[in-house]
Amino acid sequence: MEETLLEIDIKMEKAFESLTHNFRKLRTGRASAAVLDDIKIDYYGQATPIKQMCNISIPEPRLIVIQPWDKTTLADIEKGILAANLGITPDNDGNVIRLPFPQLTEDKRRDIVKQVKKMAEEAKVSVRNVRREANDIAKKMKKESDLTEDEEKRAQSDIQELTDKWTDKVSETAASKESEIMEV
Repeated sequence: MEETLLEIDIKMEKAFESLTHNFRKLRTGRASAAVLDDIKIDYYGQATPIKQMCNISIPEPRLIVIQPWDKTTLADIEKGILAANLGITPDNDGNVIRLPFPQLTEDKRRDIVKQVKKMAEEAKVSVRNVRREANDIAKKMKKESDLTEDEEKRAQSDIQELTDKWTDKVSETAASKESEIMEV
């Protein structure tokens, strides 16, 4: 049962990591290079992440500057950013691309907070689904006489502890992200 508990912990951690990855992509009114993580550009027939093609810097809190090593890719990078539908219009001056992050309105902040809450709830559901699977495994093991009734109850208690730990982490992270977004 120890191996099963370890596997459960790993699965719950993956659900949490997925949530934090998704949070990094949300616009908060501040420039973050993470918004470019999933954007790939066709570079000599290969779908290449932007981060592997250029220098990315954040000289100001609301500005990302992208300086490609190969200037011929500027137009492709600009098209890729527009196609990613980030809600930011790139400014191409022939040498670098500037991504100015506009100040978020109160309504936009509230919409983003709604997204955060939805993502957090989806992560909690994933954690609970892992718990359900683990409880089913424990019941099956008891049915097959691999576990005694006391061992099954202990296992379910351990599973619930793990579930509580990860749902609390999800809640804390979501609350932190919400306060970051609502900060003016």
